[in-house]
Amino acid sequence: MRQGRRSLRFSKILGLAFLLLVVGLLALRRWQPHELHMASYNSQRSTIYQKMADEGRAFLAGGETTQSLKISDIFSFDNGKIHPIHKLAEPPVRAAVLYLPQKFSRVISEIVTETLGSHSSAIWYQNPEMYHFSLYHASHHLEPVPASKSEIARELEAVDQVARSCSPLRIQLERVVLTCTGALIGCWQVLEGTDPLVIRERLKNKLPNAPKKQLYDKLILHCSFARILPPTANETVETKDNRMTTELLEQLVMDLNKALQNFEADIKELWFVEELDILALALQGRVKTHKFSLGG
Repeated sequence: MRQGRRSLRFSKILGLAFLLLVVGLLALRRWQPHELHMASYNSQRSTIYQKMADEGRAFLAGGETTQSLKISDIFSFDNGKIHPIHKLAEPPVRAAVLYLPQKFSRVISEIVTETLGSHSSAIWYQNPEMYHFSLYHASHHLEPVPASKSEIARELEAVDQVARSCSPLRIQLERVVLTCTGALIGCWQVLEGTDPLVIRERLKNKLPNAPKKQLYDKLILHCSFARILPPTANETVETKDNRMTTELLEQLVMDLNKALQNFEADIKELWFVEELDILALALQGRVKTHKFSLGG
């Protein structure tokens, strides 16, 4: 009798263990390996962000953007004011970007403007309606990939499929960095959702004709807030008396970090954009947007 009870108990334990094993295997099949290593990705991103911050002071002697364009290629100066230069992108730059909703971007924009506005007129502020995170280019100006309407339609379908396969993101601002090109960017980490590295890999698989050399590191999740023009570009805008010094810039970056560090936001849309002008998203140029919901 006791032996029968022991056998029954053992069978139940064995059955429970088997059930847990099946559930565990199903969970592993559901989640991609990259999505199981969020902490590792965030750690690697922090290292990249620190390197960018270390190189930031070099921009004072600069004159190029992160996309190998001179400041004089994208900005002009008239009566002490900065004006963007809109140049036709032929073919249009096509890219997949994550969109930051305005309920978050406007809060950030107000803080950035209030912090920097009284110190310099040689600053170009990113339009809060177009805050975004560049992920993957189907074509860019360094390696143009012409496409017909039907080919672009297939790209749109591919990006839609990727968006449906990904979950919305909850992200947190780790730090604000002044880059070596004078860009003030927010460097973000992922709290929940599909990691940018995973999204990029899926886009790469779905867009086989895309440039082999992409413009950004596959791990980075950054959003431009403003661009401070270097002294070599803004002599007509600022005098030597009111030009921002390196020390002041460092203090302003510290102030922005105090105000914005750990700011959280939700990302629910993946956009495919066609920039008809070079750097249209950054310079308020002509752009076609195609919006897809993450997770369908």
